[in-house]
Amino acid sequence: MVFGDKPATLERLDGEPIIWLTTVRGNGQPQTSPVWFLRRGNELLIYSLPDTARVDNIRSNPHVALNLDGNGRGGAIVTIEGTARIADELPAASDVPEYVDKYRTFMERNGWTPDVFAARYSTPIVVTMARGRSW
Repeated sequence: MVFGDKPATLERLDGEPIIWLTTVRGNGQPQTSPVWFLRRGNELLIYSLPDTARVDNIRSNPHVALNLDGNGRGGAIVTIEGTARIADELPAASDVPEYVDKYRTFMERNGWTPDVFAARYSTPIVVTMARGRSW
């Protein structure tokens, strides 16, 4: 498991609300977006708006990179390389209790119920982490 020997990194992955997801356009240009995520073992679950470049990018090139914000002083760095897939077989975000629990306050701040969020962010993405670094 990626980061299996670094419990502090796993705690950050479980607690941080935002991770930066980098996908690659067809012309090779990287595109980075902040996304909400839920760690499930060695996978990250992300729900996306359906009509975004990141969804199209993943469909054509599944290789992705992710990173967490550092501590502003060059520390607490976490980077991840992995493979993403659109996971249409997964339930809506509103039907994933751990996801709703993690983001309920964020949803409420945006004026969304879990069902409203799930209707908008209806494309599930699963990233399988292959390699990670943290320091």
